[in-house]
Amino acid sequence: MIELKNIKKQFNGRDVLKGIDATFYRGKTNMIIGASGTGKSVLLKCIVGLVQVDNGDILYDQREFTRADKDLKREIRREIGMLFQGGALFDSKTVEQNVLFPLDMLTKMTKQEKADRVAFCLERVGLSQASKRMPSEISGGMKKRVGIARAIALQTKYLFVDEPNSGLDPLTSIKIDNLIQEITQENNITTVIVSHDMNSVMEIGEHIIFLYQGEKVWQGDNKSIFHSEVKELNEFVFCNKLLSDLRTHL
Repeated sequence: MIELKNIKKQFNGRDVLKGIDATFYRGKTNMIIGASGTGKSVLLKCIVGLVQVDNGDILYDQREFTRADKDLKREIRREIGMLFQGGALFDSKTVEQNVLFPLDMLTKMTKQEKADRVAFCLERVGLSQASKRMPSEISGGMKKRVGIARAIALQTKYLFVDEPNSGLDPLTSIKIDNLIQEITQENNITTVIVSHDMNSVMEIGEHIIFLYQGEKVWQGDNKSIFHSEVKELNEFVFCNKLLSDLRTHL
């Protein structure tokens, strides 16, 4: 579980995050949604420590991360996996070398243990046959699956995902959503997903927070989102659901 308490962040005197309180639950697909410029990506970067908060506390299973010493921060960061929007694969490395990278960097596993872990992760995402291929030789959906395999290579406790369906067709998006949810449940991971894809929200949004102009103005799940009385959320849901449906039928 990850807890956020009164998270604030300014850039150039402008309030980007205005006191965010939120809880992200273990074993669930937690989602952060909102229009562009509402602070979603900034909040994600604050949670993982890529951006320093101006105020507030971030707790990973009751361990204070914001003001932790170097040893504790290093310990928590080793438990974090990230799937970036573009995949962020190394073009000069094969699929299996990309998955191997964090194991080489952050563990003292033997060569055989690393090879076994890479093989397991690639099999889990259905890419055993693509292990020797280069990123330029695989599809966008396969690149996302490689990214997932790399993100869970370190036996992740916390998985952060930024726009997993960006650039993917609707069918591939559903497969990626289902894979993320399955891995979350199987490994009891605290998964946090930033998304504006309403099909994804409705498919796997077990716990959702909606940001508007730097504030959390709603939280709930994919069953209650259509019953909200928050005007800004209703407008966001309607517009994005309409766009998603149009893309599906084009």
